[in-house]
Amino acid sequence: MKNIIIVTGASSGLGREFAVQLSRTRNADEIWLLARRKDRLAQTALLIESEGRMKAVTHSIDLSGRTGVSAFKKLLDADIAVDALVNNAGFGTYGTFVDTPLERELEMIDLNVFALTGLCGECIPRMKPGALIINVASLAAFIPLGNFAVYAATKAYVLSFSTALSAELKDKGIFVSSLCPGPVDTEFAQVASNGARTKVVDGKSPEAVVKSCLRDISRGKRISVMALKWKFKAFMSRCVGRYFFARYTYIHDKRPSQ
Repeated sequence: MKNIIIVTGASSGLGREFAVQLSRTRNADEIWLLARRKDRLAQTALLIESEGRMKAVTHSIDLSGRTGVSAFKKLLDADIAVDALVNNAGFGTYGTFVDTPLERELEMIDLNVFALTGLCGECIPRMKPGALIINVASLAAFIPLGNFAVYAATKAYVLSFSTALSAELKDKGIFVSSLCPGPVDTEFAQVASNGARTKVVDGKSPEAVVKSCLRDISRGKRISVMALKWKFKAFMSRCVGRYFFARYTYIHDKRPSQ
């Protein structure tokens, strides 16, 4: 039976870094790299295979919604065991809900929520004790955000779902982790702002965030929040009224978009 690692959104940013670091630390036969951009996936695969530790297999695929989950299911066969699954694929949109195209918001739910849930459902039956699931949430998961309403809600789902899944799978020996980063130096802001903001403000490096997440997992932590500033914000979210903070961010935290 072939033992594989699966990383979604592996063409850049956190996904690419998870693929590289897991290929160095996990014992598997292959690592599957999933994303839409075939050329960027090939670059990640080339880097991994140049180290000679693991075969990298690329799948150019749109995972969104029911169609995406069905396409993913067709990639699997009876001779596959999943050693690790990283659900990193996702995106956000800046702006108020009413000023953002509804179709775009629904696409976000299809990818951030539907696809993540579906991939977990397809992979868990193929996992053995010692397997790992990493679901990428966000610091936005801890409290509602004005001008970021749907994105924050999708990540709140990811955190809640992952925590419950961790409890359910503990006796099976499958570890589930939620990564909840603040700003990371990726293409996120460019996509979320539709090109109005080309760089994440004060973003941490993907390498450092992934390294911290894997270290937290080795220590048995089920929720990974790296920077002290991020940890403080996550803690303070318990002390602030949810409506108050949503209203505050709506008024004072305008995000560029075009």
